[in-house]
Amino acid sequence: MQKMAVLLSGSGRTLDNFHDRINDGTLRAAVEVVISNRAGALGLEKAARYGYPAFHAPDSRATNEIIARYDVNLIVLAGYLKLYTPPAGLRRNVLNIHPSLIPAFCGAGFYGHHVHEAVRARGCKVSGCTVHFANEVYDEGPIIVQKCVALEDDDTPDDIAARVFAAECEAYPEAINLVDDKGIDYFWKRMQTP
Repeated sequence: MQKMAVLLSGSGRTLDNFHDRINDGTLRAAVEVVISNRAGALGLEKAARYGYPAFHAPDSRATNEIIARYDVNLIVLAGYLKLYTPPAGLRRNVLNIHPSLIPAFCGAGFYGHHVHEAVRARGCKVSGCTVHFANEVYDEGPIIVQKCVALEDDDTPDDIAARVFAAECEAYPEAINLVDDKGIDYFWKRMQTP
């Protein structure tokens, strides 16, 4: 079972998904602590309602000081809109979800609605999401799971966002369970580096 620190910046929709799936037994994980870089984030209120320790921390140093107080083996970015530097002992244990099929529409500046607007502007026929390990470069860590969604010609960025988020709700728990099954090193070893 994975013991998770969940980092978020906003409403906590991904935290809701984790909570529901932990409770129904389909996600083999426990939320040990929830941290937001934004004071007053709705996700912190939800965490408190669920009974998870919830904290505001403005930067990586403060976040890591909080994480050090908990038994955590996986740090999960759940709509965390800040570049995060983990503690040395958990450097390879950070998961992120990106709202496109990496390597398309990723990297600096591609997050949230910006991705869906770019997908729409390009006239893509598919989009999706990617769960990957995070490293010091945006969206370049080893990929764990990708889910594809079909798009319609008249889809708006909001339509694309809704379809992709539905895929994210399946992909993130699946990825965490795969990490639990195969171990973290499995994914880092299979990524080919240039």
